[in-house]
Amino acid sequence: MTPQKPPCAPIFRWWRGFGVDDVQRQLAHLPHCPSSGPASDEAAATDPAWHHYYSEAVIAREAPGPPVVGAAFERARVAITNYEFSDPNAVRAYFERNLPLEGRPMLLEIQVLGLHVLCGVVVRAVREEHTPEGTIWGFRYDTLVGHVESGAEWFLLSKDHATGEVRFRIQATWKKGTLPTWWARLGFEAVASTYQRAWHRSAYVRLRALLDSHDLPDLPRGRAILKPWQPALTAVHEFES
Repeated sequence: MTPQKPPCAPIFRWWRGFGVDDVQRQLAHLPHCPSSGPASDEAAATDPAWHHYYSEAVIAREAPGPPVVGAAFERARVAITNYEFSDPNAVRAYFERNLPLEGRPMLLEIQVLGLHVLCGVVVRAVREEHTPEGTIWGFRYDTLVGHVESGAEWFLLSKDHATGEVRFRIQATWKKGTLPTWWARLGFEAVASTYQRAWHRSAYVRLRALLDSHDLPDLPRGRAILKPWQPALTAVHEFES
């Protein structure tokens, strides 16, 4: 008998994507796959094996004050929940839309130079804070065993109540994960940083377009889009008091 591939092992293909049956089968496996992310933000802060970076940009401006239904912040919140900020030609997400956000398993199809890899993540935490100065909302997902990277990523939306400025931030903690072959690992490592920067920048471009935003600061290009961060300084945009 041909040995079956472990359910949490990465699934990859060259030059073509995955069918509905492939996606549904892998989604069904995800609840049985252990996390490969850090035990907590605090644990990652003290372990030098983890790398930390972020990107952040203004994606819209709306009237000052707390977010209101139908305005940019709330529309962005829906788009981020549905992973619409991600360029589907780079990272496509599959998930059950009727499930609560916290605890939601997600299957990501990562596409690099013709290689398509299905990787699992799960939403481990949802953050929501309201103060007189601003509003913050977002979620964190953690990688599952079989992902091409190991780690966790926060997707954070904030609004400054004084200015009406709406920002989005992608904040990651990561280390090397799993790829199916040595040559896939070599190729992925050679181009991953370039694709990563392009994916981050496209997230802000896509959200600005979805929100029909205009006259915003130019987005950084190339290496400037990603910045290192220290886990002790995890707060998103600091609001002026």
